[in-house]
Amino acid sequence: MQKMTPEQTRRFLSHGTRTGKLAVVLKNGRAHVTPIWFVLDGEDIVFMTHESSGKGRAIRRDNRVSLVVDEEIAPYAFVLVEGTVSVSEDISELVSWGTTIAARYMGRERAEEYGVRNGVAGEYLARLRPTRIVAMSGLAD
Repeated sequence: MQKMTPEQTRRFLSHGTRTGKLAVVLKNGRAHVTPIWFVLDGEDIVFMTHESSGKGRAIRRDNRVSLVVDEEIAPYAFVLVEGTVSVSEDISELVSWGTTIAARYMGRERAEEYGVRNGVAGEYLARLRPTRIVAMSGLAD
């Protein structure tokens, strides 16, 4: 097992269509984990959610979150990110980032379609600013 460098961590997080598993705390105190599509913007992790979703409401109440992205084939690896989330409801940002995120997960040919579909009132553009990162590879070596 070895610790990833910052550059290895960025490559790992940006590779293919890996989803993130975002953890928030619901109003009743229960932990809530949900998959997200995301992209990197510098050190930040950018994703979208609806204001009425469990994670959307939780982030507005308490912006502290954890995110894990893992490699599910041997020799296994993971990145755990803890940090705080800020949100924007700016439609132009929603369309722009929605298109960028969709290009990663749906392909360039459908990116604009998803960007427009998701770039609407009621959506949040969420920006996770890391405060702690744990990144390990070769877990089964």
